[in-house]
Amino acid sequence: LSAQPAIRSYFVAMLFRRFYDDPLAQASYLIGCQANGEAIVIDANRDADQYIEAAAQEGLRITHVTETHIHADYVSGSRELAHKTGGTLYLSDKSDADWKYAFASEGRLLHHGDHLQIGNIRVDVLHTPGHTPEHLTFLVTDGAAANLPIGAVTGDFVFVGDVGRPDLLERAANLKGTMEVGARTLWKSLQAFAQHEDWLQIWPGHGAGSACGKGISAIPSSTLGYERRFNWAFNVKTEADFVQRVLEGQPEPPSYFASMKRVNK
Repeated sequence: LSAQPAIRSYFVAMLFRRFYDDPLAQASYLIGCQANGEAIVIDANRDADQYIEAAAQEGLRITHVTETHIHADYVSGSRELAHKTGGTLYLSDKSDADWKYAFASEGRLLHHGDHLQIGNIRVDVLHTPGHTPEHLTFLVTDGAAANLPIGAVTGDFVFVGDVGRPDLLERAANLKGTMEVGARTLWKSLQAFAQHEDWLQIWPGHGAGSACGKGISAIPSSTLGYERRFNWAFNVKTEADFVQRVLEGQPEPPSYFASMKRVNK
C-alpha cells in the first residue's frame, strides 16, 4: 500500500477517506457520519483490516459494505469486511443470470433508484452499465449540510480523463459478443450521467497505471463539469464514433483478470 497518507476531508458531519493501493492503482473509500458513528466502505480490497482500523480511529463502526462491480484486477475484500464487522453487504442485482454474485444471499441486492442511509449521509444508487453489466455508481449526499450530492464514487465507470473499458468480459472472461454491446451500453450510461450538476465530484476506482482503462490520469479526483469539458468520452458526438474510439487501442488484459472475475463472482 502507498506510504502516502490517505486523503481525508470533513464536510460538517461527514468523514471522507480515500485508500490507495499503488501497485494496483486502485482506490477504495470509507465514508462516515460523525454524528451517529456509522460508516460505509466502497470497493474494499483484500486488506479488510485497514478499513476497520481507520474507522475505529475515527470513532466509527462500519455498518454498510458495498462495491461498484465484480472486479477483475484484484480480489475484493467486501465479503470478508462485512463478516468481520457485522455490517450489511450490499451487492448489485443488475445483471443477467450468467453474471450475478454467487453469494448474493449473504447480503442485500441493489437496484437503480435505491438509496442507503448512513446516519446523515444518503447514498443513492445509479445503475451505470458498460464496463460491466452490473456496474453501479454511488451518489453521496451529506444531509447535515446539503440536499444534493457532493460527489459520486464511480468505480470503473468514469475515471479522471477516461472511462472504463467495455471489452473485458469478452477479452478476459471469454464471453463472446459482449464487447460492442458493452461499448454501446457505456455510451448510454455516460449520456445519462452527464445530466448531473457540474460541481459533482468524481471519486474513481483507479488511477494511472491501471489496466481497466487506456488513458487514466494520475490526478486522484475531478468534477463532472471538468470531465464534461476535457474527458474525450464526453465529447464524442455519435454513438458509433464512441464505440470505435473506446474499443481501439485497449491494451491486452493481464492473464489473471479472468481468474479474478471468477473469484470475485
